[in-house]
Amino acid sequence: MDFVEGNAEKLPFPDESFDLYTIAFGLRNVTNKDVAIKEAHRVLKKGGRMMILEFSHLNNPLMKQVYDRFSFDVIPKIGKVVANDEASYQYLVESIRRFPKQDDLLYLMRQQGLSCCSYVNFTFGVVAVHTGFKL
Repeated sequence: MDFVEGNAEKLPFPDESFDLYTIAFGLRNVTNKDVAIKEAHRVLKKGGRMMILEFSHLNNPLMKQVYDRFSFDVIPKIGKVVANDEASYQYLVESIRRFPKQDDLLYLMRQQGLSCCSYVNFTFGVVAVHTGFKL
């Protein structure tokens, strides 16, 4: 297996190259998420599957309030103590909040040609795995 560093918006692979495309905690940092998803669709073989693991949004208002407090008040401080980098951890928290909600990401996936799209929330929606297929 070879590792390739590349731009998710312009993948260096021919059409229909892969059975599976995964991205974990990376789509959040892509400028044009729709372009990246379209590229994933392009490089998938027919019947291929795309899976996205990403921080997501909580639906329970009480849990969301607790999580928001922890995220904004604690996570950057942990980053300062552990990595001497509070700013990067503040960015992490803010980028999670800007990421599309679960149903909005499903819509984006469908708009870019993926089918049978679904998602599963974990830890009340702190993270979610989205799945779609190229049919």
